[in-house]
Amino acid sequence: MAILIGIHPVAEALRAGRPLDRVLVAKGAGGPRVQEIVELSRKNSTPLRFEDRGALDRLAGSAAHQGVVALGAAKRYAELDDVAETARMLVVLDSVEDPHNLGAVIRTAHAAGADAVVVPERRAVGLTETVAKAAAGALEHLAVVRVTNINRALEDLKKRGYWIYGVDERGDQDYDRVDYAERAVLVFGAEGKGLHQMVREHCDVLVRIPLVGKISSLNVSVAAGVVLFEWKRRRAAAE
Repeated sequence: MAILIGIHPVAEALRAGRPLDRVLVAKGAGGPRVQEIVELSRKNSTPLRFEDRGALDRLAGSAAHQGVVALGAAKRYAELDDVAETARMLVVLDSVEDPHNLGAVIRTAHAAGADAVVVPERRAVGLTETVAKAAAGALEHLAVVRVTNINRALEDLKKRGYWIYGVDERGDQDYDRVDYAERAVLVFGAEGKGLHQMVREHCDVLVRIPLVGKISSLNVSVAAGVVLFEWKRRRAAAE
């Protein structure tokens, strides 16, 4: 991931519309140039965080960052409005933090025919170079949407006519027996944690992948592959 250090490089990247994963400003930093960065970040819908100066020191590798550090993104994010109007399958990830898993899910989602992957802004990995590498080229062909709040995004999608299917080991229906709606959303949880309680409550159906053995869950990218290709098989049969 490219790291931009200092007021001038970050401001120029924002003015040029360069994709940025997030902008970090040291708590207490002020002045018109820092304020311009804050305003440009908000104008560009670039996530903005105010962090302790020590956190910026560690990220930048020195204290010579003028209170501003930005993390570059491998690709510009899409807007939910742009993909939700025509999509038939959306994949929503609830706080996936491992870049290799995100890249693998993006690759699998594209291969299975999903229209976009939706990720949260907070407590989740962004579109880093590691993600792009793990996606093996799929990032160039599949839209990735970043939303401020997963639960609000699911509510929005319900209003648009989507059915929400949460994949969770506590689900009460097997993934290969449920009837998927014409417009569907598959929601997968974080590594080792599954779906958050509020996210589960926003799902219309909770489905599980029956497992044989002593482990209780699969890696999120593997689970995504299992369920997405079942959805793909059903879609192909219907058509």
